[in-house]
Amino acid sequence: MKGWLAEFDSPEGLLDAARTAQARGYAPQAFSPFPVEGLDEALGLQRSPIAACTFAGALLGGCGGYAMQYFAAVVDRPLNIGGRPLHSWPMFVPVSFELAVLGGALAAVMAFLWTSRLPRLRQPIFDAPHFGLATRDRFFLLLPAEDPAFEPESAAQWLDQLRPLRRVELPG
Repeated sequence: MKGWLAEFDSPEGLLDAARTAQARGYAPQAFSPFPVEGLDEALGLQRSPIAACTFAGALLGGCGGYAMQYFAAVVDRPLNIGGRPLHSWPMFVPVSFELAVLGGALAAVMAFLWTSRLPRLRQPIFDAPHFGLATRDRFFLLLPAEDPAFEPESAAQWLDQLRPLRRVELPG
């Protein structure tokens, strides 16, 4: 058994169920066809690390580009042309900026794949009856079995008290 999946017909029902599940000590997951205001707080979700990873990648890319140009122009092959300084920082800015953008973009993609645990080729929840409606007009709350607070019978009774449209067991 992977857990219990409850189907609701309104975002308010899902939001109330998520709040009470969090209050009971569960770690629920929610599936909705559109963003529901307040659902992130109700599920106890934390801020994504993607922005920090993107910033770190951009910083590393920009500093790496600057260091590469500095090494090439000042240390490895200094050319004194017309008395210009060897370390002329305005000349290094365009390449450093472009490498900062590249580093940030690559870090953002890698952080997204890492945080969403992709590529996952199969997810058991997709086999649940009527789960395809999660992309149209239904709202689902999942109580996963790997949650330490999860006990199948008490979780089923509690979900039935919330009066969902249906409650199904996710086969493991």
